[in-house]
Amino acid sequence: MQSTTFRVVACALLALALAGCGLFPEVKDETAGWSADRLYNAAHDAMVQGNYSRATKLFDQLEARFPYGRYAQQAILESAYANWRANETAAAIAAADRFIRTYPNHPNVDYAYYLKGLVYFREDQGLIGFVYELDLAERDPKEMRSSFAAFKELTTKFPESQYYQDSIARMRYLNNAMATYEVNVASYYYKRGAYIAAANRAQGALVNFPQTPANEKALDVLRASYTKLGMTQLADDSKAILAKTYPDSRYLTGQTDRSWWEFWRKEESQFGVQATGQMAAKPWWQFWD
Repeated sequence: MQSTTFRVVACALLALALAGCGLFPEVKDETAGWSADRLYNAAHDAMVQGNYSRATKLFDQLEARFPYGRYAQQAILESAYANWRANETAAAIAAADRFIRTYPNHPNVDYAYYLKGLVYFREDQGLIGFVYELDLAERDPKEMRSSFAAFKELTTKFPESQYYQDSIARMRYLNNAMATYEVNVASYYYKRGAYIAAANRAQGALVNFPQTPANEKALDVLRASYTKLGMTQLADDSKAILAKTYPDSRYLTGQTDRSWWEFWRKEESQFGVQATGQMAAKPWWQFWD
């Protein structure tokens, strides 16, 4: 009896659900029947207006419906840009990689490499990023290395690219930032009494990132660590190199160019990490500006 009642109730609920489906109008695809040209223009306009979610949706539809031809090519590249601006970094990188893989000989493939570098660079963080992440040297270096690799590939493969000079400037910035990160870690170990780890990290910064502003502090951390470890000769050698390379070093003179009231100013900003290049000329597809 209970089984029969259960079946009756279940059938009634199913019928009600099916009837309810008819209460809602069917969602229609507004782009149904649109040509590739119309789809592209709508997506492009949405991107220009800052409606990146709509832009990426339309670009995806364009690529799916018209997988061949110049509109599909532009859809992938512009979708990568729109995703980046929408902070969809994984989708942006995937689109850029897909473009590079599918169109390795495209005249604008250099922009795909450049965009990858920008995505990992994460320069556009807004007010919150400015307040809480003043420089790249405090971040996990994984993204910095990925950004550097993308710019490096661009400059190696496309020395005539319009993005070459900006990429070189950003690589210099990233190199300085990664060096400073290593020295920050070395200082962290030193302050906690891990002098061997501090010395190894400082030495690694000197070897892997030579001729960077952070080398000054790296030498001082190395000197101080060797002193704590009782390695007098190595400490003296480190100090001698510091004196020869940076004769006016604040670590030797005890002076600093930071005023007492500039408590907000980070020490690392004096290593040259803040310097970066200007954005390159507008992307090839920004003909509207």
